[in-house]
Amino acid sequence: MTTRQPRWVYDAGDEPDPRFSLANERTFLAWVRTSLAFFAGGVALHALAVPSTDWLRGTLVVALIAVGALICAFSMVRWARVERAMRLREPLPSFGLGIALTLLLLLVGVLLVVVLV
Repeated sequence: MTTRQPRWVYDAGDEPDPRFSLANERTFLAWVRTSLAFFAGGVALHALAVPSTDWLRGTLVVALIAVGALICAFSMVRWARVERAMRLREPLPSFGLGIALTLLLLLVGVLLVVVLV
């Protein structure tokens, strides 16, 4: 029998209803798609040379790609925390990732509006 990884998630508690685990995986994959959109946005800003100020474009490109990487990493942590909570029949963890993403998007949006107007 093969052991599933990460062990700190799968070795805890009892197996939850598969529908809940699959819903948790779909949510994780949605966050991964969101992180890929941030990567694509950073690459598009770089390729299209928008905005025309090099230092600001570079800052926005790095910010978008960094946010994408953080979303990807934090979504994996969130998936594991939710899966473990379901296995242990504990309350689900809070949703800090959504708040952080909203604030980061607001910051990037404000920077783009200031530069393009």
